[in-house]
Order: sequence, then structure tokens, then C-alpha cells
Amino acid sequence: MTSLRKLGSSDLEVFPLSLGGNVFGWTADEAASFAVLDAYAAAGGNFVDTADSYSAWVEGNGGGESETIIGRWVASRGNRDDVVIATKVSQHPEFPGLTAANIKAAADASLRRLGTDHIDLYYTHFDKPEVPVEEIIGALDELVRAGKVRHIAASNITPERLQESLEFSDREGLARYVALQPHYNLVSRDTYEGALQDLAARAGLAAVPYYALASGFLTGKYRPGTTVRSPRSAGAARHLDSERGRRVLTALDEIAAARGTEAATVALAWLAAQPTVVAPIASARSLEQLPALLGVAGLELTEDEIARLTRASA
Repeated sequence: MTSLRKLGSSDLEVFPLSLGGNVFGWTADEAASFAVLDAYAAAGGNFVDTADSYSAWVEGNGGGESETIIGRWVASRGNRDDVVIATKVSQHPEFPGLTAANIKAAADASLRRLGTDHIDLYYTHFDKPEVPVEEIIGALDELVRAGKVRHIAASNITPERLQESLEFSDREGLARYVALQPHYNLVSRDTYEGALQDLAARAGLAAVPYYALASGFLTGKYRPGTTVRSPRSAGAARHLDSERGRRVLTALDEIAAARGTEAATVALAWLAAQPTVVAPIASARSLEQLPALLGVAGLELTEDEIARLTRASA
């Protein structure tokens, strides 16, 4: 049985891989989504990540499709108490921004779609610097006090705004961020390492990185001369043009071959070994993609392997 990890200062204990729900209602229909969720749960997984805006970018969608699918799955399986559900606010077409009124209205809409009376972890999806942190934290605190949200977190925020938010929470005795969702992976390290990671460490925040596999590039399926049919292929394939991207692929290949595992598993294991990181986020649109992701729970890289990947990705 895989050991669960404590999420920062919260009372939440989570599986070392957070299952990304961005594909649910996009590249995975409801049946495929249910199959992936069932397999993830059967492997001991309990940490599902979504957002109220997933997948508003798809023609015909309005946003909230992912939450609706997750809500139907939880209802049909009767497992709400076994699943840590994380969702986000600020990007839904009908609920844009982080004003107090919008945060509260968006949370109620998410609760309806999820078919639940509480959200375990509620992120501000993209910070809105024009809104004072006092207003944002105040609204989130109201949700916590009302029992609609258990814990709060932030994503896509500067160190300065994060610091300001934490100081306000501490000063006023209000709900305080317990986690941070940064863009972070082997080919995008400066998006987290440095001031933001240092602050997370000082403040005791858990990092739950998104784009953990660089839109699929770190699975190893993108190679020179190959064509991958995927809505995310353009973003992933660009890493082939960089020397760092090619160095990282070589290191992943060598370590994966030596350990008898997949490149994606090694990439996630490197991320999981980094300071503050509790559970990388990765998504699977089919059952075939899931084992390589779940493998992170059982793969502990050696110090030498971690160092080789760190050098390759510098």
C-alpha cells in the first residue's frame, strides 16, 4: 500500500500523484474518464485536481464539464469521503476574477457541479493583482467558516503577492494557504525554483506542480522525425528544439532503461523528490496512459539519478 503524504499544514493526506482532471470532458468523454478514475482509485489514488474552467476552451463547452464528470463519478461510486477534490476559481467564463462576490458565487457553482457540500482544496487559479489580497483571503475565509471549503491554496501567483496573502492571514487569524500549484517540471525549472520555492519552504506550503510532464514531452513519445496526434503536441514538441530538452530525454531514457520503467515515471519521480513537492499533477485520457503515471508512487530515485537529471535540465 502506497504511503499517503501530508499536504502542508493541512489535515489532508494525499497520494503522491494528483490525477489531473483537465482532460475530462475534453479528450476523455465520460466513460473514458470514469475508467481512468476507477483505475486511479483502485491503485490507491485519492487526489483529483480540476478547475471550474475545465474545459471551456472546447467548442460547445461552457466550462465546468470536468467538475460535472467528477461529481457524477463520485456519486455513482459513493466514495466522496475517500477522495480529496481540488478545484479552482477565477477563469470560468461566467465567474471570472477574484472579487469576493465572484469567489463565493463560483464556489457555489462548483459545489453544484461536483454534487458535494464541500471542496477539500480550493485554489485561486490565476492571481488578479487588481484585487486586494484582503478581499480575496476574506472571501476564502468565509467559505472555510461556512464549511464549503476545507483548505485554500494558490496557483499562478508571484512571491510578493503570496507573501502578502500569508502575512494578512496570519495577522488577522484568517484561513491561510496550505498549498501552491506552480508550473514546474524538468524543462521548466525557473517557473518555480528560486524565490517562490524558497517562500513555500519557509511558509510550510506543499507544492502540487502542474505541467509535470511538460504537456507530454517528458513521456518520451516526442522524438525527432515523429508526429504525435495530440491537442497538446505543438507545445510539447517545441522542447525538441532545445539542447536542454534533448539532454533531458537522453537522461530519462538511460535511467528508465536501467530501472525497467517508463520515462514519464522517472520524470515524475524527479519532481516528487524536489523540496516542497508533495504530489505532481498528471492526466491520462485513457487507461493505457495511467500505469506510467501511477509508477511514481513506487519509484524512489537514487541521489545519483536525481543529480544526473538535475544536471541535464540545467
